[in-house]
Amino acid sequence: MKLLFFDDFRLGVLKGDNVVDVSDVVDGIPHVHPQHLMGGLIENFEDYRQKLNDAVSSSGGVPLAGVRLRPPLPKPTNIDCMAVNYMEDGTRDEPAPINVFQKSPHAIIGPGDTMVLPDVPATIFEGEAELAIVIGKMATNVAAADAADYIFGYTNFIDGSARGLGGASVFHAMKSRDTFAPIGPYIVTADEVPNPQNLQIRLWNNGELKQNFNSDDMAHKIGRCVEYITSIHTLEPGDIVATGTNHRGLNSFQDGDVIELECEGLGRLSIKIKDDLKRTWSRETRLDRQERGLEDSTPQLTGKYA
Repeated sequence: MKLLFFDDFRLGVLKGDNVVDVSDVVDGIPHVHPQHLMGGLIENFEDYRQKLNDAVSSSGGVPLAGVRLRPPLPKPTNIDCMAVNYMEDGTRDEPAPINVFQKSPHAIIGPGDTMVLPDVPATIFEGEAELAIVIGKMATNVAAADAADYIFGYTNFIDGSARGLGGASVFHAMKSRDTFAPIGPYIVTADEVPNPQNLQIRLWNNGELKQNFNSDDMAHKIGRCVEYITSIHTLEPGDIVATGTNHRGLNSFQDGDVIELECEGLGRLSIKIKDDLKRTWSRETRLDRQERGLEDSTPQLTGKYA
C-alpha cells in the first residue's frame, strides 16, 4: 500500500494514477497534527488495513495530477541519517565506522516543495539520494536480526548538505537546516518491498542523471543501522532512518534546479531549489573530478563567498 497526504493534509492511498481519500476511515485516530495521524495509523495499521483496502476498492479516486502532494511524514520526532554508509562501488577498502547524525523536523519538505539555500559561506550545496526506512513501532535496543519487524515501510529521502561550514557543530550546521530533508511522494509499506537491499537509486538534476547506485552497496546494512540507532535512543512509529548515499555522483544544487529522486518501487520525488544569492558552481560530479585527478567537490564560481 502507498500512503500519502494531499491538499490540506487529507490522507490518501495511491490507486494507479489516482489517489483515494481515506480520511474518513482513520477519523477515529486521535491527532492534533498530520504527523500524529500518520503515526497513529502506522502504529495501528493492522486494525485499519482491511478498512483501507475496502475504501480503495469502492472508489476510483481522483487524478493524482490534480492534487497537491504533501510530505507523508510532516514532522517526525526523529530523523536519523547514516553517515558514509556506502562502499562507493568498491572504491573503499573497508566500511567507515558506523556513524549517525540527526536532522531537525523542520528540515522536512515534500513533493513539489522548495529547498532553500541559506546565506552562509558553504563551499557547495549538495543533496544526497537516499533510501529511508519508516519505523512501525516503538523500537529500543533492537537486534539487527529483528529489525525488519520494526520497519513499516520506505520512502525517498534527499539529504541536503551545506558543505564546508566549520565549527564544533559541523554536522548540525551542514545538515539540519530548514528544507534540507525532502521526502516522498508517499510511504510504501514493507510488504511491497521484498528486498530493500537490492534497490536501484537514481537522482536527476534538471533531467541529467547524476547519481545511480544500488542499495546492495551499503556498508552497514539496514538491520545494523536500526540496531545501532536504537542502542542509543528509542525510535517511534513514523520516525525516519535515512540509510546513506554513494557520494561519487554528488553534484551542486543551484538556484532554479529541479531535482528528482527515485528509489526503485518508491515513486519519484521532485523538488525545486532556490538561492536568492544566485551562486554558481560547475556541474561536475565528485566522480568527474576524481577522474581528472582532483579531490572533493567543485569550487564556487560566482556569487557571494566565491
